[in-house]
Amino acid sequence: MMNAILKSISFIFHPILMPMLGVLFYFSKSPRYIPIEIIQAKIISLFILTVLLPILLYFLLKTMGKTSTIYLESTQERITPLILNSIIILLILMRVLPSSEIIELYYFFIGILITTLSCLILAFLKFKASLHMAGIAGIFMFYVALSIHFSININGTLALMAILIGAIATSRLHMKAHSYKELVVGFFMGFIPQLILVNYWL
Repeated sequence: MMNAILKSISFIFHPILMPMLGVLFYFSKSPRYIPIEIIQAKIISLFILTVLLPILLYFLLKTMGKTSTIYLESTQERITPLILNSIIILLILMRVLPSSEIIELYYFFIGILITTLSCLILAFLKFKASLHMAGIAGIFMFYVALSIHFSININGTLALMAILIGAIATSRLHMKAHSYKELVVGFFMGFIPQLILVNYWL
């Protein structure tokens, strides 16, 4: 039973879903008036680009023998998906979330791009930083920044996020997907870019 729960945590909180969690949280908490049509358009566009497109590209890469599982277990398997994801994020920054529109989300995705490129560089160096930890850590820092920016109390959400960070780390260790070092490095790969970029929009 516990084995199934820990495996499901890795699946449910896959890093591919983290950008959308940040976007949905932003639109649910932002006090700014944004027409519902624009919100819907942004969410649909981002869902297609950050979830559906990567899934389609994964199946394409799997068909070509470039990947074996959605968890990208080796550093070699990570290189092509991370390059493709970097291109997708650049497209988002240029076409969907330019800095002139929603500055918080613009810098959120800048942070995601920095994290992705950092993990890509480490993959070239044969180091497998945890993408799961990078994703959840980036979201956690973004939530903290938004709570300060909008002066909202989300202590319950942050407490839940802290529990999730521990659960995801436990899950990845249980599945023998990462070492402690890879989890810690992954965490800071996600956390630090968002922390640094806070200076540009908070």
